[in-house]
Order: sequence, then structure tokens, then C-alpha cells
Amino acid sequence: MKKILTLVLMVLCAGAFAQEKKDIVVKSDITDATVFINGAQVIRKKAVDITPGKSTLKFVGLSPYLDAKSVQVKVNGQITVLSVNHQLNYIDSAAQSKSVDQLLEKKKTIEDKLTVEKTSLDIVNEEFSFLKDNRAIGGKNQEVSLNNLKETSNFYRERIATLKMKELEINKSIDNLQAEKAKLENQIRQISTTPKQPTSEVLVKVDAKSPIRCEMELSYYVNNAGWFPSYDIRAKSIEDPIELTYKANIHQNTLEDWKNVRLKLSSTNPNQGNVAPQLQTYFLNYSTTPPRYNVTSNQVSGRIIDAETNEAIPGASIIIKGSTIGTSSDVNGAYSLSLPNSSCELQVSFIGYLPQVLRVNSPSMNVYLRPDMQKLDEFVVTAYGIKRESTSEEGNRRGTGGASKPLRIRGTSSLAIPVAQVENQTSVEFEIKTPYTISSDNKSTTVEIESYAMDAGFEYYCVPKVDKDAFLIANITNWEQYNLLEGEANIFFENTFVGKSVLDVRHISDTLSLSLGRDKSVQVKREKAKELTTKKLFASKKEDSRTWHISVRNGKKSPISMILYDQVPVSTNDEIEVTTETLSGGNLNKEKGEVKWTFKLDPSAKKEIDLKYTVKYPKERTLNIE
Repeated sequence: MKKILTLVLMVLCAGAFAQEKKDIVVKSDITDATVFINGAQVIRKKAVDITPGKSTLKFVGLSPYLDAKSVQVKVNGQITVLSVNHQLNYIDSAAQSKSVDQLLEKKKTIEDKLTVEKTSLDIVNEEFSFLKDNRAIGGKNQEVSLNNLKETSNFYRERIATLKMKELEINKSIDNLQAEKAKLENQIRQISTTPKQPTSEVLVKVDAKSPIRCEMELSYYVNNAGWFPSYDIRAKSIEDPIELTYKANIHQNTLEDWKNVRLKLSSTNPNQGNVAPQLQTYFLNYSTTPPRYNVTSNQVSGRIIDAETNEAIPGASIIIKGSTIGTSSDVNGAYSLSLPNSSCELQVSFIGYLPQVLRVNSPSMNVYLRPDMQKLDEFVVTAYGIKRESTSEEGNRRGTGGASKPLRIRGTSSLAIPVAQVENQTSVEFEIKTPYTISSDNKSTTVEIESYAMDAGFEYYCVPKVDKDAFLIANITNWEQYNLLEGEANIFFENTFVGKSVLDVRHISDTLSLSLGRDKSVQVKREKAKELTTKKLFASKKEDSRTWHISVRNGKKSPISMILYDQVPVSTNDEIEVTTETLSGGNLNKEKGEVKWTFKLDPSAKKEIDLKYTVKYPKERTLNIE
């Protein structure tokens, strides 16, 4: 009797244990993705049949770059979520890339061709041997006529020549095939030595009172994704409205392909910062020099290169630090980026490499990235303030690359219904109405967000001390309604591509100014008037005068509005006195020393401007004046 009771208890315990340990593998699809400036939040949905009792739903095949603390689970139905855990699976690691399979297929084709060519070479060699072995004409006691000898000699010579040429052709083909095979093997070896990425898994433990089919929704934040805005700005003439096309450049390399997903773009960027002002004040004192302006192109270009192999890195992310202005390197590792008119730094990153932040000090900058030697199987996941580390050895023993880690369940309410454009307190979201497929290859996919026709006022802007070219500026009011972000812009004027510029909305108030490029028909000259520049020596002080002559000519067939800037020095020492004598109607900002002229200019008209100032200082001191 005791044996029977023991057996029954064992069966019941085993059944209860089996019931609690049931695993339901869930292969879900990504249906929605909210892409941030850096990173993305993806949503997976799946209908799952759940039996009564406790079960564990295992969401498999997830990105290894997901942030475990961001996991959220939503369940619709009469079911209780007991826990949510995250783990890495090193056994079922990501499958070999399609590019490797294609390379192996090409290698197999070349090997087949090599086999054919080598067989042809063997046939040629066999024929050589046959001809050599049968050169004798007739028997030993048989006389050979002269005609027979000539015919045989001609045949032998022609055949040998044909075989020799064929041998050369085959050997050349074999050399070419072997060289091509070697290149493929090197490429395969390089890709194959890259450690295979693990996959993430999320384990959701649930308890159901009865059989139920419920909709599961899993969302999480993932790295190695992002977007940056760019624009096409078209101005047909200074009488027509500005046409602005708002575009998003989306890229991701999360090891998850987004197939026909509903996209939302968010302007959120936790690392966003400010850029220093573009103007420099001319402070005047002993042993100081006038401000120097780095008169270079507003473009930076170069290549992203592996520092160890000296090979190009395609798909690297290049972003101006503290902004959304960015681009990515092409298949040759080359990049080109327009810069705002202020000092800035480039933030360069790519998967598997240490990121770099470099100050832009030249229009041509090559960036060398060093591989990140940290092993992929050394990972840390923190939850509830507990840090756990796991190595590949421990993970392999467990079969999933690490123990499950408890995570906070972040609510089960439904997500807000997305709209075409939502303006939050600190960010803006755009919903792309058409589903898109974004492959995990870090290539940029351009998506058009919106097109606007904006009324603008046009004027010309010039700072001849820095750059003597006049820039056409379009001033747009009420621009805030369009929710624009800073980004690179392609400029088209009068149906002609005139170059690239930067749409920088970070320091703009009520008017958005767009630079539409240089206009050579408006000519500006700035020269020092030598006859009006003097130096006088009094009893206790020196007096230096500087006079600058500026001329502006309108070479267009229509009147223009013009804004002109120059400057006078600002003294920071009581011994140094700066007196402004001639401004030609300009307005002086005494704190910055900035002089501004605003005027209209008729077609073919010319305006002359004189700027004169005098500096007095002790005669025993030396002062560096422009």
C-alpha cells in the first residue's frame, strides 16, 4: 500500500512540476518601431494559445542589443503575468550572413571552372606526349620520301604551335581563377572570424485559469539604430514661396530585419547639447591679437578607416555632437557633411569599434577607428539594483549564455494611438503612414515625411571681413508650426542645384533664416584705405587710426535688400581708448563692437561705406591693431 501511495505522489509531483515548467516558444514579428535620434523602440505582437496552469512563454530570436531594463509586456485576456526575465542564447546564435553564403557559392563556381581548365590542360599534355612518342616516320628499313618528310614536319609544327598557344591560354585562365579564388577566401576568412552574435530571449511566466488564446505584445529599446533629418529646399525665384521637403534618413543594424513595419520617428535625443556661438568679440588689450577666423569650407569630408587593417568601414555613423546633423559612410568608407557656422565636434561610431569624438579643424578629416576588444560573451544586465556577470563558459553550461534575470514589469496598459504628427513637451513624433522595410545592414533608407510651401522674405547677407561673397537669405516667419529639426539641406535656386547648407533651428526665435547659397552677381569689396590710416605720437599717448572702405555693387536686374556686418575693437583696459569716427550710417553694438548696415540697392547701383576708428594708448606700450 505504501508503495502505491508513494508512486501516486511521485506521479502527481512530476505532473505538477511538468505543468509549471512548460515552455512555449514564441516566434513573433516586429509590427511597429519608434526610431529615435539614437536607438529605437520596437514592438512585437503574437497570438498565443495558453493551456491552464503556469507556463513560460519564450520570445526567441530577439536582438542582442536590446536594453533588458526597457522590456515591457502587455497581455490581453484573463491571464496573470508572474515574471519577466531576459537571457542571451549563445547556442542558437545569429545565422551566418547571406553575404557569406553568396561568397561561398561564388567560390564553388570558381572551383568548378578550375577543374574544367585543369582537365583541358591534362588533355593538351596528353596530346604533347602522343606527338613526341610518334615522331618516327616509317620503319627502320623503310626509306622516307622528301614529300612525306615535309608533310609530317608541317603537321607536327602546326599542331605543336596550336597546342602551345592553347596551353598558354589555359594557364592564364587558371592563374586568373586562382587569384579570384584567393580574394574570395580572404574575404570569407575575414567575415568568418567575426564572432557570431548571440540572440536575446525574453521569458514571460504566466498563469491561466482556463484555456485561452491571448494577444501578446512585447516592446523594448534597442541600440544600433537611429535617424537624422535632411531637407530639399527649392526657391524658383525671390518672388515665389520656398518649397521645403522634409526627409528622414533611417538606419539600423540590430540583427533584426524590420519587414513592413509601421514607423514613427521621434526627435528625442538624450545626448543633445548646444553649440558655441558663431561670433567672436574683438577684445583689445596689450599682448593680444585680433580674432582670427578660420576661413574654410563649411563642409568636412574624408574616410572612415579600420586602424588595424587600414580598410574602409562602410555604414559608420558620423554625427555632429550635440545635434541631429549626421550622415553615414558609403561602401568605400567615404563621407561628406555640411557644418553649422560654429565650432563643432564629430561623433563617429560603428558596431564593434570604439567610438571617437573629434573636433573639426580641417575640411578634410580621415577617422581611424580601433576595434573594441571586449568580448561579446561578457555582458552585464542590471535589474532591481543587482548586477550579474556571466561568461561564455557558464552560459554554455546552461545552454542559454546566462541565467535568467528578473526585470521590472512596466505596466500593461495600451499604448497611445499614434497620429500623423504629435508635439510633446520636449520632442516631436512623426508617423509614417506607409509601412516600410528596413534591413539590418546599417544602410540609410530615405523616407519623405512632408512637403511645405512657405512664404519668405529675401535679403542678401555679407560679412566681408570673413568672406566677401554675398549670401542670399530667405527669412521665414511662423516656422515653428512645421516642427523642423537641424539637418543638412540640399539647396536648389532657380531650378539649379547650388550646393548644400545647414538648417540650424537651435538658436532661432521668431524668424527662420535659410541660406540659399552665394550669389556672385552681388559684388562686395573691403579694402584698407591707406591714405586715411594714420599713426600719431603725442606727449604721453600714441594714436592709431584705421579706415576700411567697403563697396557693394548690385549686378542683378532687380532691386535687392542687403545686410552688411563689420566690427571695431572693444577695449578691455582703461588705458586703451577706442573712438569710432565714421560709420556711414551703420548701427554699432558697443558691447560686441559689431557694426550693421541695412539698405536697399537698385539694379546696377553701387554703395560706398567707410568705417573709421581711432585707438589711443600709452606710447611706451605696444598694441597689435588690425
